[in-house]
Amino acid sequence: MEKVDYFKKELGYIKNPKIKESCKTMISLLPDYFFEIPASSTGKYHPEFTLGDKGLVRHVKAAVIIARDLLANPTIGDKYTSDEKDLMLMALILHDGLKSGLTHNRYTQFDHPTLIKNYILDNKDKLELTDEELKFVSKVIESHMGPWNKDYNGNEVLPVPKTKYENFVHMCDYLASRKYLNIKFDNDNNIIE
Repeated sequence: MEKVDYFKKELGYIKNPKIKESCKTMISLLPDYFFEIPASSTGKYHPEFTLGDKGLVRHVKAAVIIARDLLANPTIGDKYTSDEKDLMLMALILHDGLKSGLTHNRYTQFDHPTLIKNYILDNKDKLELTDEELKFVSKVIESHMGPWNKDYNGNEVLPVPKTKYENFVHMCDYLASRKYLNIKFDNDNNIIE
């Protein structure tokens, strides 16, 4: 299966063709391990459906469908433009793209939000995004860990969400990591709705 095919359904939620194409490009540049590993290297921080083979893919899909549903609710979604919604969906698809580093490490890299942010910026010439759109995606990805922004020595190494966009992306990722969540997937790792 091609890398982009894993997120065919989720890419369908993005309306702006240039944002969708940029997201496809970045998905194709993600390391192979992203499409194979569980969402949590220890199994402590994510629900059962995100463990095992392709668990990280399922976690990302859960975060994206939560975002899609919240953005479809006018009480929440009407606060954002169509392009802002698309950029947040793109960010959620990519937010854990380097979760185990540029090359696969056994454990989650604490600074993975910064790694993927920099990876996107390093590949900006391959994307159809404006500088403003790149900055938007980068900022919401870099702050997606929310209050879990300190390293093992207590040093603050990641920014906390400050804008409504950063808060939204963090919220969707956070909700997708709740152990009480029980999303059903078919054999192709697509969410059964």
